[in-house]
Amino acid sequence: MSLRCTVDFLLYDWLDVTSLAQRGRFADHSRETFDAVFDTCERIAREKYAPFNRLVDTQEPHFDGEKVILPQATHDAQKAYAASGMLSASQDYEIGGMQLPYTVEAAANAFFACASVSIGSGLLSVGNANLLMKHGTELQRTVFALNEFSGLWSGTMCLSEPQAGSSLSDITTRAVADGEGFEEEPLGPRYRLKGNKMWISAGEHELTENIIHLVLAKIPGPDGKLVAGTRGISLFVVPKKMVNAAGKLTGERNDVALAGLNHKLGWRGTTNTLLNFGEGKFPVSSTGSGPAAPGAVGYLVGKPGEGLRCMFHMMNEARIGVGTAATMLGMAGYYASLDYAKNRPQGRPARGGGAGEAVSKDSAQPQVAIIEHADIKRMLLAQKSYCEGALALELYCARLVDEQHTGAPQAADDARLLLEVLTPIAKSWPSEWCLEANSLAIQILGGYGYTRDFPVEQYWRDNRLNMIHEGTHGIQAADLLGRKVLMENGRGLTLLAARMNATIQRARDVTGLAAHADDLERALHQVASATKAAWSTGNPTHALANAVPYMQAFGHTVLAWIWLDVALASVQPKSITLIANNEGRTGAMRYFYHYELPKIGAWLKVVETRDMTCADFPQEAF
Repeated sequence: MSLRCTVDFLLYDWLDVTSLAQRGRFADHSRETFDAVFDTCERIAREKYAPFNRLVDTQEPHFDGEKVILPQATHDAQKAYAASGMLSASQDYEIGGMQLPYTVEAAANAFFACASVSIGSGLLSVGNANLLMKHGTELQRTVFALNEFSGLWSGTMCLSEPQAGSSLSDITTRAVADGEGFEEEPLGPRYRLKGNKMWISAGEHELTENIIHLVLAKIPGPDGKLVAGTRGISLFVVPKKMVNAAGKLTGERNDVALAGLNHKLGWRGTTNTLLNFGEGKFPVSSTGSGPAAPGAVGYLVGKPGEGLRCMFHMMNEARIGVGTAATMLGMAGYYASLDYAKNRPQGRPARGGGAGEAVSKDSAQPQVAIIEHADIKRMLLAQKSYCEGALALELYCARLVDEQHTGAPQAADDARLLLEVLTPIAKSWPSEWCLEANSLAIQILGGYGYTRDFPVEQYWRDNRLNMIHEGTHGIQAADLLGRKVLMENGRGLTLLAARMNATIQRARDVTGLAAHADDLERALHQVASATKAAWSTGNPTHALANAVPYMQAFGHTVLAWIWLDVALASVQPKSITLIANNEGRTGAMRYFYHYELPKIGAWLKVVETRDMTCADFPQEAF
């Protein structure tokens, strides 16, 4: 089954995305307009992305001493993507957008990720612009965000520092007011930043005429010292090239300098950089009536000390984007290994094995395609269950975004809380299990899979990053068990359980699904029990010692629910039997329930007992 068929089923038959056209914001849309968007994105992905996926992997970005050089294919792909209008797909008509549902935008972007995640699309630029639309001033939105939505400029997020990594409370980048009169700058209060940032995707290139960096930094207190922890973090918009209040380039370069390129295992087509802010390489003229501090010019976004709160708007959006990228890399590997398995002849059917007879094979018989072997089917079914299930999860989360923004007040608030709980899963689950799908794809191809003659090794390399960036697996697990399931007295978890229970009750009336409904109910009770047990001592050290196994079990339970709900969409209307041509989906669901869901018992056992084997292990014993 093609990606388009899968997307169509999930959107139209499962999520009923066309019903959104009944809402005022989407009244101009219908299935015809949604399909037209998919047609355009499929075509661009097929023509501008897929043929060059290997090329951008082998021709990595390099610095010639003045600028970063990327293959022409990357320039062409980015230009085609910007021309498609996808950068502003869900924005208002008044600013050049299409007012598409976010669910449709997310599904359309999946085609690009499947074709070449390494070339990239507009994830960071759109997230950057969306943050400014939410937290920026009117002029910051007009000058920076709108130019990013048009594709003329691009955007980044600058959080990590070499000495701090994921520990944002330890960042040391400083932001000092740019002399007297800085408060009256049209683009916002003007500061000078000094510090170093790393792991900045698309931090330096020539794809757009300007790059807009969103930078976390600390404003020193009256004593000149930085406030400890995250309370002192503020957010600044720092353009690569200086601009005026009319949104035009002034011809002056901001003091943002490339300090080096990171050479990665995968995603080699995407520039990843270390950036120095305010090192003096590109000094910028001062403004205001008093002396200005040296450094890169940045404009405050929001209020001082609220930078991390603002940045979470972009970080959460990026986490769902990472989950989608991981999903589509897994899907690309699945399609490649499925094609190989159908066309690779090897081996013959087994015979014998009865009444003490040894199993043998008749070498006189013709070879069969390897897809005829049960173990190959096992690996293909695993991939299908991981990747199609993960895609359904990502689109479900996207549908919650639409509900949060356009639903009735109570439905919108419920969607907000459900997103809070599901975001760590939407990021972490595909990044672990769709990576496993890529590993299985390599296994199906055997020795060929380990060579560059086939794309599956690149898909694995590209996907390995997704367990790390935008919050590592451990960070997502601590966020889930330490914050998300507890927030608002556990109301988000209660809402999620209610939706699962609704699916369970519906499935009990369908022949072939009732047993799975019982399995999901048991799993849900196990997760609830483990959540209470983890926190029974009230000690975070005890609870979080096994946060990752908890997240794995939680994620598997969520995916089991997603699969059961998807299976219900395969039920014949006014009937209690499954539609025959949905055998692939229902088979993948059965695989997940028989082979995957039982794993949660081992994971939750260490959570329930608050096993301290890992937490208490002395470092000397290693």
